Amino acid sequence: MFWLSIQRWRGVVLVGLAAVATVVLAATGQLVLYIHPRYVVFTVIMVVLAFVLVLVSALLSKPDDEDAPASRLSKVLSIGAVALAGLLAVAMVVLPAATLSSATADQRDINSTAIGASDTDLADAAAAPTAAFASFTVLDWASLLRQTTDLGFYRDKPVDVVGFITPDSNDPDNVFYVSRFFVTCCAVDAQPAGVPVYLPGWASQFEADDWVRVTGVFAANPSSGSPEPLAIDPDEVLPTEQPSEPYLF
Repeated sequence: MFWLSIQRWRGVVLVGLAAVATVVLAATGQLVLYIHPRYVVFTVIMVVLAFVLVLVSALLSKPDDEDAPASRLSKVLSIGAVALAGLLAVAMVVLPAATLSSATADQRDINSTAIGASDTDLADAAAAPTAAFASFTVLDWASLLRQTTDLGFYRDKPVDVVGFITPDSNDPDNVFYVSRFFVTCCAVDAQPAGVPVYLPGWASQFEADDWVRVTGVFAANPSSGSPEPLAIDPDEVLPTEQPSEPYLF
């Protein structure tokens, strides 16, 4: 009878744990590290609805509707699944969520063609006042660099961006990308965008994945190894805290 009770409520417990973890992550602002902000409310509603439906199903089911007693192995696996789900739910809430890193940026090909879906329009940028460029993000600049490498377009336009350091694999001693991931749905589809920074010996001051604020202007890239024709000539590269929303959307 005890086993039948476990079988009856197992689904409720599993979905309940997932629902609690999701709601807590949403309430603490950490759910945006997993999914796009526009899906947060929908996700919370769906997971709570799923819990309610599973609970109602369990309450309406009758013990004699259960299957024949399971084997010892099935019982162990069932209890283990519930325990594992509980452990994962607690870990998601208690342990700090880690953002994607420079290693992931290398694996996913920084500035791939995927950023075309988030293009900052070149014509609109050309018509914008100079002061507007100070608010451009890493994704904005990366998008423009994909559209034109004409130095005349970038001359005197101020750059002020925040991101984490991803070494340039072609010239890691002199060039790094100030990088951010942009998300269209969830962290699984996150794509890295980066803007090259020419700073010889940067590794003596910083490490890969350090968050920095870079100010300066674009110039011809002096690096002989980097394939990037332009790079930020930095006025300052300062360490900074990871933003509360590290991904761009």
